[in-house]
Amino acid sequence: MKKHAMLLCSAILLTFQGAGANERFEKDTIATAAGDLVITFVGHGTLMMQVGGKTIHIDPVAQYADYSTLPKADVILITHHHGDHCDPKAIEKIRTAATTTILTATCAQNVTGGIVLANNEMRTIGVVTVTAVPAYNVKHGPGEGKVFHPKGEGNGYILTVGKTRVYVAGDTENTPEMKALKNIDVAFLPMNLPYTMTPEMVADAARAFRPKILYPYHFGRTNVNTLLELLKKESAIEVRVRQMQ
Repeated sequence: MKKHAMLLCSAILLTFQGAGANERFEKDTIATAAGDLVITFVGHGTLMMQVGGKTIHIDPVAQYADYSTLPKADVILITHHHGDHCDPKAIEKIRTAATTTILTATCAQNVTGGIVLANNEMRTIGVVTVTAVPAYNVKHGPGEGKVFHPKGEGNGYILTVGKTRVYVAGDTENTPEMKALKNIDVAFLPMNLPYTMTPEMVADAARAFRPKILYPYHFGRTNVNTLLELLKKESAIEVRVRQMQ
């Protein structure tokens, strides 16, 4: 396993007791200057992160977990309004009066009480600073002149914890804004067709902004081995595959 300053990861299983069944999720622990960042891989585009005693849920969706069994949210981040990312019922199960919900303007039409963060805006919540990054399609769409994710509607998020920067891209392609990112320690890049990126697009983006650790996520039936092959000579980029179909 590669060693990077302030980055240490161990993959184990996290078990939550649900109603009549166990839900098992992989998790990784990454050391940061602000304490251990524990990343739980819920499924598809859905993640949970915990650091400094705070719990951050990203795109919580009831299809992928029983949210009545998961920790309540200190922070909820929603990348865009599509139902596999924005689920008001899942949000309400983990939301409290103290929860900060960050979302897009289109998400706010269905989820009340949130803070709308436009592309490139920033908000600091406790030990975490959240920066919204544009997330959109350049090429893929349902028809001529149309794209699945128009520019300006969706967010990716950079979470800065201490000096560690974690980028969760949302539904996007390898945009110029993504390729211009700097000093990303951990990146989650989507790879499901036809809605987001091909393995070649993910590899192109990774070579441009060079995250230390790359997690393909939201990859559906896309063959992750193609990405591993494309990046096998990039010794500075560690590709880690988790259960994120």
